[in-house]
Amino acid sequence: MRDGSVLHENDTEPENAEEVMEEHMDFSKFKWTREPESCTITDETVEIVTKPYTDLWQRTYYHFRNDNAPVFQMETEEKYFSFIVKTEFEESHHRFDQCGIVMYLDSENWLKGSIEYENEEYQHLGSVVTNNGYSDWATTVIGADVKSMWYRFSRREDDYCIECSEDGRHFQQMRICHMHRGDGKIQFGIYACSPEESSFKAVFSHMKLIACQWKAHDGQQPDE
Repeated sequence: MRDGSVLHENDTEPENAEEVMEEHMDFSKFKWTREPESCTITDETVEIVTKPYTDLWQRTYYHFRNDNAPVFQMETEEKYFSFIVKTEFEESHHRFDQCGIVMYLDSENWLKGSIEYENEEYQHLGSVVTNNGYSDWATTVIGADVKSMWYRFSRREDDYCIECSEDGRHFQQMRICHMHRGDGKIQFGIYACSPEESSFKAVFSHMKLIACQWKAHDGQQPDE
């Protein structure tokens, strides 16, 4: 895949690419869209215990609409930023148990990046992008022994990038996408859910908001 996106003539982005916008997230700025079974919030971490039969999906292939996963997000109108979070899910043990990053705008427009448990041998590291009521899912198989993952979610206007990392320093691209309702004010944050009869604890830590780390594309210029 290609890295980066096209920077249009009228775009502006932070001068200091390493600038930390929020070193420690102020969770008072976050709001729930549906609350989990239980949660514990400290200055540094958010712990979510999932409810059974909670999920996010719209229509494609399965022909059902699931829209009841707990989502914890903040709002922003910032056009260029990156959001980083570490997820830990030692208790994840049942098919489709998952936790990760999310941008939930409404029931028919959202994206997420996470690891979904499958069985004792493997899991799916992947992303779901939902535009105008239809979801698509892109995945890669990883070992079932992985119980922690970092994510970096970046915005460049109404285009978005999801990356993952095992150590929080070296990130690899998972997905670049456009969100049809992703201009202007958005909401983004974290989520966890258990689509089948299960429940587990997900731990989110090391959250910070920094200047956009998804660089402008430096190759072919945009079409007029």
